[in-house]
Amino acid sequence: MASAPSAAAPPAEMSQDEGTMEGVSNVADARYTFDEQKLQDLRSSAPWMKEPKYFEKVAVSPSAITKMMMHCQSGVEKGIRKGGNPIEVMGMLLGRPDPDTPRTLVVTDAFPLPVEGFETRVIADDANVVNHMISLGECLERTRREKFMGWYHSHPFDLGEHSHCFLSQTDLSTQLQWQRAEDPHGNPFVAIVLDPLRSISKSHPELKAFRAYPPEHTSNIPDECPNGAIITSEQQRLEQWGSCWNRYYELPVEYYMSSSARRVMEKLTQDYLWMRTLGTTPLSDPEHQKRICSCLTGAANKMKTLDLANSKAGSFSASSGTSGSGSGSGRGGGNRSSGDDDQPTQQLQQACTEVVDLAREHLHAATINSTKQQLFGQTK
Repeated sequence: MASAPSAAAPPAEMSQDEGTMEGVSNVADARYTFDEQKLQDLRSSAPWMKEPKYFEKVAVSPSAITKMMMHCQSGVEKGIRKGGNPIEVMGMLLGRPDPDTPRTLVVTDAFPLPVEGFETRVIADDANVVNHMISLGECLERTRREKFMGWYHSHPFDLGEHSHCFLSQTDLSTQLQWQRAEDPHGNPFVAIVLDPLRSISKSHPELKAFRAYPPEHTSNIPDECPNGAIITSEQQRLEQWGSCWNRYYELPVEYYMSSSARRVMEKLTQDYLWMRTLGTTPLSDPEHQKRICSCLTGAANKMKTLDLANSKAGSFSASSGTSGSGSGSGRGGGNRSSGDDDQPTQQLQQACTEVVDLAREHLHAATINSTKQQLFGQTK
């Protein structure tokens, strides 16, 4: 329960916070509507044709992300039910460039396609897909004001250290074809890749949005990856971004919802937050396991370098707050005891704190596992 504001608290500060939240809600609400004339002017000018990295982010609606995740998870379940690997699925995105924030692409909805594949090779009945898209497009023209402005597909590969959200050579070729066909006509296209297995493991959507560079584009920054990071290791670049790592770039993804939907979600989160705890299993997370080992190794290395044998016994009392009580050592020799002699103690305290925090986190994860075992009979 929130406490009453202090009488000394400045009202201007509270109104500023409220204004910030109201501003966020206003921006989110604005995503649900647009000025058709402004949008038409933006489509006519097509500034993205003059700048390879014109767009800076993608805003995705709750409806779109929910439908994409359900479609991708269905591909995983369908492949496993057949006794094989998860199936790669594909769909189309409905939306528009935002005339109010022109460097943002807004995704308002998603529509699955009858396309299935394995790894990076798509297997589909072309005639069936084309007929489906034509009939879907005709229906949307009568009922929606947006256009198809992107496509999505899943990479349901093995659950590894890195996300599998990247564009393969086949994906890049598909994205380039879409951009060449749609971008010049005022309809910039975006590609979204989802990793359903990692989404299940992390309990949140794992997806990334991309656009392809024109074939003639050359980056001035050596070893620049799609997310802007510089990775000098060729092997690491290939593992994270595929063989076409320098031919496309990533757009940060944000989610938006109306102010009324946000209030409902805040209420649900407040009342049912305990479900999230039972829905996660940190001990089985490969990244969690790797971080545990890394932190323990780091703490052990710190303790190996400590010269505790040569540190004065008085320096150890500093940790308990007794070093300042001695009047004799607090003057002339105080600088030394609180500086050079105190350094090993501080390093030891830091290493011990890291280990204690790690042990507390591990104990918390083990408690979650034990609780789930008692409640449900098995851990996820």
